[in-house]
Amino acid sequence: MSNTSLVVANIKQRPVRTLISMVGVALGVSLVLLFTGLSRGMSNDLERRSSNIRAELIFTRPGSMQLTSSTANLSTKYVEALKSVPGVEQALPVIRYIYQDGRGFGFEQGEGVDWRDYATLNGMELVAGRAPTANDEVVIDEVKARERRLQVGGTIQLFGNRPYRVVGIYRPESGARVKLSLAAMQEVLESPGKCTYILIKCRQGEDPLAVARRIDEALPGNKIQLTREVFTNIERSIPLLPIFLRVLVGLGAVVSALVVMLAMYTTITERTREIGILKSLGASRAFIIGEIEKEALLIGAVGSALGLATALVVGNMVSKIYGLFFEFSPGWIATALLIGIVGGAVGALYPAVRAAKLDPVDALAYE
Repeated sequence: MSNTSLVVANIKQRPVRTLISMVGVALGVSLVLLFTGLSRGMSNDLERRSSNIRAELIFTRPGSMQLTSSTANLSTKYVEALKSVPGVEQALPVIRYIYQDGRGFGFEQGEGVDWRDYATLNGMELVAGRAPTANDEVVIDEVKARERRLQVGGTIQLFGNRPYRVVGIYRPESGARVKLSLAAMQEVLESPGKCTYILIKCRQGEDPLAVARRIDEALPGNKIQLTREVFTNIERSIPLLPIFLRVLVGLGAVVSALVVMLAMYTTITERTREIGILKSLGASRAFIIGEIEKEALLIGAVGSALGLATALVVGNMVSKIYGLFFEFSPGWIATALLIGIVGGAVGALYPAVRAAKLDPVDALAYE
């Protein structure tokens, strides 16, 4: 019987334990892929939408814009003052409101804007319906419409299950996927005459940094930032996220190694007599270790493939149900698969060495 056949035969003898080991490896691999895929997907989605905002500057109050919250504490009276600053072509007030998703999973964003001016500034168009006029009307982008299976005339629940009628669908995606009129958002937040920030479009040929300095001189005490710096990559917005991802990768490796080590250790105990027979027939330590490692590598490989398939299926299901975005990069897929396979091999190393050191006489006498 060939070495490969021997490994497969050993696995077939204990199918339940082998399956449990594979599932353990799959769990570590799928955890790594799901968390890294979600981080990458949501980050890239945020950057895509932010890249379609064509205003160069954002004018706001310090602390108004946070990752998971926002307030409307900036007076819209600043709009006229900003338009009078040399180099400013347009100033548009916006309310960004972050709220708990009505389905109880994560956060959603809504924006209050003067649709006509906002759409003109950012090159957006309605592909169906019209702009919102009443306070219970919204427009949504094509992605939101597809995700929620909404059409013009449909109803969407926002801000604690308030019903809003969808009156338009727009493209391209830009900022929040749901947009109300500025007046409607002010009513929701009970903040008349207020906004979260003001988008500033500079005149052609003007240096945004120079315009920002002029604004700061004319209206001191506020915060002026480049748009590209405000809507940045989410991984850079959360300083500890890269550390968390590295810890997660390490955890996946440990889970895989421990599961395989436990399975192989128990298996070797059950195979003590078999190992004794092999050694009495002249099998070397290297042969014994090699057989056990081959079995561990096979378990790790199959478990890793199962983990990859699980991550792809679960990511697709969560994306359809909750609208979250997963992007599984080739680099992270390779890393996760390597974790499963190498983790399994490392986990089996101690049981393999222990088996190789067994005395043939003691092993044959083992009951």
